[in-house]
Amino acid sequence: MHHHQSPEMKTCTDNCLACYRECLSTAMNHCLEMGGKHTAPQHFRLMMACAEICRTSAHFMLIGSEHHKHVCGECAEICAECAGNCERIGGMQSCVDACRRCAESCREMAA
Repeated sequence: MHHHQSPEMKTCTDNCLACYRECLSTAMNHCLEMGGKHTAPQHFRLMMACAEICRTSAHFMLIGSEHHKHVCGECAEICAECAGNCERIGGMQSCVDACRRCAESCREMAA
């Protein structure tokens, strides 16, 4: 049986990969250079966790795993938390936007 991604799943996969890229590059470039609260362990770990769960969610959808719903549910939670944290610290609007977009589409996938 050939697995075919629905348009919603394709959008979610794209949003997850975009969020993965955004969180990882923001953390490694912007946050490391800014220091201070940008590199506080709790914030930095959250950004790394967010990047990784986004990559994992995309992977589960791309391979057609029926477990993608659980992973997407977790991804939505972590993305929402990361968006809030990045917004509080400030200066990371593109990361906030990517996280919110990903959280929204992952919530729909998990439903």
